[in-house]
Amino acid sequence: MAWVYLVIASLGEIFGVMAINLYLHKRSWQRLVMIVATFSIGFFFLSLAMREIPMGTAYAVWTGLGAAGAVLMGILFFKEAAGWKRILFLSLIIGGAVGLKLFG
Repeated sequence: MAWVYLVIASLGEIFGVMAINLYLHKRSWQRLVMIVATFSIGFFFLSLAMREIPMGTAYAVWTGLGAAGAVLMGILFFKEAAGWKRILFLSLIIGGAVGLKLFG
């Protein structure tokens, strides 16, 4: 169950970064609350995951999946570039997270 918590925590990270981007485009207190809520959910589930997953592994996977997810959301929703180099290195981040799960 800890790995499920870690994925949920990563989603909190991804949606938190998206909330920051939305806030920067149009500042409102609702978007500010969304930033706090999404990051809070992410930290809560990260703390649950860290009860069973070593800190270094949990943090590496959390930040890796968060970064990869933020890049994907930028490409899909904010019209950021999706060149082959970006996709290659994004795949390496995801591969590293999978490797930590399998061998860590």
